[in-house]
Amino acid sequence: MKLKKESGARKRVVMRILAIAASTISVSATVISFIYMRRNYPGMNIAFFIALGISALIIAHLFLCSLRASEKHPKLAKTLQRCFFICLAIGFAGFLTLQVLILSASRTEDADVDCLIVLGAGIYGETPSRILASRLDSALEYIAGRDGVQIIVSGGQGPGESITEAEAMFRYLTRRGADANLIWKEERSTSTLENLAFSLELLEEMGLDKDTAKVAIVTNEFHLYRAKHVAGLFGIDAIGVAAKTPYPSLRVLYHFREAAAILNSFLFCKSM
Repeated sequence: MKLKKESGARKRVVMRILAIAASTISVSATVISFIYMRRNYPGMNIAFFIALGISALIIAHLFLCSLRASEKHPKLAKTLQRCFFICLAIGFAGFLTLQVLILSASRTEDADVDCLIVLGAGIYGETPSRILASRLDSALEYIAGRDGVQIIVSGGQGPGESITEAEAMFRYLTRRGADANLIWKEERSTSTLENLAFSLELLEEMGLDKDTAKVAIVTNEFHLYRAKHVAGLFGIDAIGVAAKTPYPSLRVLYHFREAAAILNSFLFCKSM
């Protein structure tokens, strides 16, 4: 009996040490990612919210464990702990489902098209970010050998940007041999929804019928599912052109953010 009590005590000590270590690591990660986010490191804003969410889950779990260990409200503590794990399981299952949807659309579809829509992704001053450059390079690769394909570069001007994203994209493409007469600039948008809404308004000016034109959306692989979903809300059955995300770490971070963005589009953009 004494050995059993000593074993239980050692187990509780080990669990407390692990809990303290996990809390310290998650809180430290939150603080570090916040510092780098303030310095505008790519993807750090996503890393910050991921670390913040994990820290909140760990703290909530520790609170429930301490409540149950106190034995003051055993039934309430047990019920809350069950609810916590049920919600955690549902959330994890939902996250995996969204990842499957993201991966299902993360490839380039080879087809002749009338128009490419290249979605903006941030610039530094006047220089496209690495993610945006990857989209532009994919657009250039896609139109190689395809004559007369028109391109819409879509993106407004955000904080810290000297020009609109569309203008920066236009310069990038023309410097690499794209025909300036085939490029149209959409310079008002600030989101994926606006990217596509305002870009589709340009189709008539380009002499294309929205109902019959073959449209391709160029964006990074993690973003294609949502972009095509939003296009579908406007009645466009677009094909996807997947740009490779520069760093594997960035791709992982954006997969987390994209899951939340897709859920938001399902909840608030069901119909237009």
